[in-house]
Amino acid sequence: MTRQQDDACRTRVVLDIVGDKWSLLVVRHLRHGPRRFTELNRDIDGISRRMLTVTLRGLERDGILTRTVHNVMPPHVSYELTRMGKTLREATAPLLEWSVAHLADIDAARADYDSRANHDS
Repeated sequence: MTRQQDDACRTRVVLDIVGDKWSLLVVRHLRHGPRRFTELNRDIDGISRRMLTVTLRGLERDGILTRTVHNVMPPHVSYELTRMGKTLREATAPLLEWSVAHLADIDAARADYDSRANHDS
């Protein structure tokens, strides 16, 4: 395998990690600074506590965010983007903004498609 082929394979692995259902939403919610687990869980609609835990661990493992345990009473944990995580946020912000801007268009296109598909059956 050439170096170029190896890099292409490894790139797909990274894209799989950051392109999952939740990772970019977590990165987006950390854009203004550190957040606690409970804040992220409350603010990311539809994510379960277990899936948030799995996503945060994966992003920490990949160097996208850091996890800090605060020794206060009661103790709490916060998450913050690393330098690399901030560059990921910058790179994906236009995609997330595009997604929000086109939600209604996508809903309309799906409804149109579904109605045509139901008539063709």
